[in-house]
Amino acid sequence: MNTLEQRRKENIKRNAILLQELELEHKHVKQQLQPARRPAKKRRKLDIPPPTRSSARIASASARPDYIGDGDTVTNSAPSSSRAKSSSAKAVAGKPSRVASPAPESHTLYPDLESLRAGWTAWEPVAPPPSRDSLGTYHFASHPDFTPNKSPADIIREGSFGGSYWRPLYSQRLGTTVSDDWRELPADWTAGLDADQYLTNPEYSAEINKHGVACGQSIEAWEAAGWIAHEYDVRGWFQWYCRFWMGRRCADDERQISRWKKCVGETGRWRRTLLKQYVTRGIRSVFDDGDDGVEGSDVSPVVSQTCLHWAYEVRQEALDRYWVERR
Repeated sequence: MNTLEQRRKENIKRNAILLQELELEHKHVKQQLQPARRPAKKRRKLDIPPPTRSSARIASASARPDYIGDGDTVTNSAPSSSRAKSSSAKAVAGKPSRVASPAPESHTLYPDLESLRAGWTAWEPVAPPPSRDSLGTYHFASHPDFTPNKSPADIIREGSFGGSYWRPLYSQRLGTTVSDDWRELPADWTAGLDADQYLTNPEYSAEINKHGVACGQSIEAWEAAGWIAHEYDVRGWFQWYCRFWMGRRCADDERQISRWKKCVGETGRWRRTLLKQYVTRGIRSVFDDGDDGVEGSDVSPVVSQTCLHWAYEVRQEALDRYWVERR
């Protein structure tokens, strides 16, 4: 038994050594069979430059224009002589920017200037004057969605455009000066007015304006920005409105009415801005006399003047409705 016990212990010891050798060999073989792990790659951060491509119209402009007189941005910022010559020239406090008259250039878009001039006055009225409802809103049979509440005569007589809208105007696009076109207006629109002060003032006079503030841009800036359809109205929106009121209809009507809607239509941005100002200040009554100290007379003069230029003023019905609906 002693011999067997000794042999058993020797076998156990030998098997333990063998097992240890086998385990070490197995581990070594396993390591050889496994593929070597590559170090993780660091993700390269791409340095992507901002996009540089833009439309031809945007690329040709020095900056995005700020525009109200014939567009939809209110501003009465200080003048800048360098910016006045670009499409981004802003309106000024006191007088709008002016664009210096450049040397004549070739005008390939309108080669026949005389025919173009003749077209400005050759039209014949084809539509009757608008009707007016009990709320003072005007309605045009040909365009029922166009509902201003200020006539061209109102806008002129109440003081607008700093008295300089009809001044002699040099068109850079046409290379010519336009003047005296205000004389086509009906006589009763301007009867008794000092034309030099209310119509053809060479300098913008904020005191002329009903609300006593300057707003908008010069016609030259509108032209530089491409908002003038020269074949119809070389002075832009208000000249179009005068002629539309007098019965002219043309291919530019839809564009101009669309712009009016965006500014002072039922959901127009400046109409809503002005009504919101009334509500914010807790004012529930509208007075049209504009006297100092009268409730509502000092609500956002710049926006009020802008709305007047676009043939709109806040009426009591609209204010009452906005107080209820807030839209």
